[in-house]
Amino acid sequence: MSHPPFCVIIPARMNSTRLPGKPLADIHGRPMLAWVHDCALACGSEEIVIATDDEVLRSAAEAFGARAVLTSDQHQSGTDRLAEVVDQLAIADDTIVVNLQGDEPLMAPELLRQVARLLAEHPEAALSTLMVPILTQEEFLDASAVKVVVNDQGEALYFSRAPIPYDRDGQSVEGSVLGFRHLGLYAYRAGFLRRFAHSPMSRLESLEKLEQLRALSMGERIAIAVAERIPHAGVDTYADLERVRSVLARDGMHAPP
Repeated sequence: MSHPPFCVIIPARMNSTRLPGKPLADIHGRPMLAWVHDCALACGSEEIVIATDDEVLRSAAEAFGARAVLTSDQHQSGTDRLAEVVDQLAIADDTIVVNLQGDEPLMAPELLRQVARLLAEHPEAALSTLMVPILTQEEFLDASAVKVVVNDQGEALYFSRAPIPYDRDGQSVEGSVLGFRHLGLYAYRAGFLRRFAHSPMSRLESLEKLEQLRALSMGERIAIAVAERIPHAGVDTYADLERVRSVLARDGMHAPP
């Protein structure tokens, strides 16, 4: 399936509280960031940029052949870091920018293509993202699993850590689709990133600690669809790192196709 032109920006930072120096964590002789870059290479994007506030990370990225730019160390989110890159590189407002987190070494390239294609198919939307069905009460009630409700046009209505929608009459049963969990994979129009960076945090964003609520508070439209495949989880802890090492060893040291 064809896809629209898009670029990938990979925000990466060293100061992870649970796994310090995470982007440079060794995975079979290569830094994790190199594996993330491989995923971006495989998705067919027109350009790939690693955005970091650390000179060591920039040097490491350039050592494995990536383009890297230094950004401010004052950003509160990866989205703000992307906005600075968009300005640094004078990226046109209508360019589709896919945000690939620097701790996603098993990200499926097809999902990067899907989220970019979704935004191209919704010209009225400023950004796009993906979701997966929730089938268990445990996940539905888990505050760390961000839920999303969607309108009939395929646009996000609201995101919450609370279990939404609320099943007042108890019609849902275990094993059925109780709701949808949001995946933190986004495509943005570059112009939206500029607007976002200059907009204050909204009250809802402050309460739920979900920056996509700022976009909704701004009146922006968010296109959303069910992911074509269930993605591997990212790396937050040493146990996650060991899991990724095992997956790549099992798959012959290749990133997911």
